[in-house]
Amino acid sequence: MKQTELQPYLKERLEKAKLQFERTIDCKHTEFDDLYPYISEQPTFFWYKRYVAWQELLTLVEMASDFEVNWEELFLKKQTIYIKKRILDAKVLDNWYEQSTADSAQ
Repeated sequence: MKQTELQPYLKERLEKAKLQFERTIDCKHTEFDDLYPYISEQPTFFWYKRYVAWQELLTLVEMASDFEVNWEELFLKKQTIYIKKRILDAKVLDNWYEQSTADSAQ
């Protein structure tokens, strides 16, 4: 892959990973459901699915950083902070979509 193709490719993959993670927050169907349909009835399935999507997002952010792709422009400030902390907890899930007053003004 040429260097000129790499940045758009990584941004596209990041956008897909972000969407996948957000679908897990919303408890919507994802590709992961198709991979493991037999465990979808387990109570821990939704948390596990979220952790898998979170790890995919973090991996792509790390790759984007390695190739000097500005991944932060794809996320809200608060989301960028969560990603940099790398820890998925209930606070991230509860506040992922919330925008601060400064973000809303932009």
